[in-house]
Amino acid sequence: ALLTDLKRLQAEYANYRRRTEEQREIEIERAKGAVAKGFIPVLDDLDRAEKHGDLEEGTPFSAIADKIRSVAERLGVTSYGEAGEVFDPQQHEAIFQQPTPGATETTILEVVEVGYRLGSIELRPAKVVVAVPAE
Repeated sequence: ALLTDLKRLQAEYANYRRRTEEQREIEIERAKGAVAKGFIPVLDDLDRAEKHGDLEEGTPFSAIADKIRSVAERLGVTSYGEAGEVFDPQQHEAIFQQPTPGATETTILEVVEVGYRLGSIELRPAKVVVAVPAE
């Protein structure tokens, strides 16, 4: 009976440790996600500044932008959504459909806001204008 109790206690302890470790991993991913979501507006501002020509190579602001982007990369944040890609409603949010002569499938015509992922977790879908086959 004592040996049975000991084995049961060992099994309970092993299960407790496994559950605790799984919960810890979930909390780490949740914290990374919260930090990554906080970076999205900053990354958007950097993209807009770059498109506007405010991020010239060699300027202090350009160096800061590179550092911010590298921190986001180290966290595992990746951007997606480029003109010419096939439209996927699971990843892209169509904000406008443009009937396009010659288009055979629904593709991205313009990216209004890039999408972001953290590993396999989608932080924000890409907002896009799509080219649809003209009728």
